[in-house]
Amino acid sequence: MSDIKQQIFQELSALDDATAKLRATAANAGRQTDLEVAILTEQVRGLREKNARAAEMIEQSVSILEKLK
Repeated sequence: MSDIKQQIFQELSALDDATAKLRATAANAGRQTDLEVAILTEQVRGLREKNARAAEMIEQSVSILEKLK
């Protein structure tokens, strides 16, 4: 009977360790995802700013070309 209790406690301990590892992995994955989203958000913001500047430059170029006609 004592051996069965010991085995049960060992299995419960192993299960507890596995649960702790899974929780840590899930937490790390969540932080990684948040970091990736933040990086992508900054990249999109930068691309939108560059696109706006490019559109302004194109408008200025078209305006200059029209004046030269």
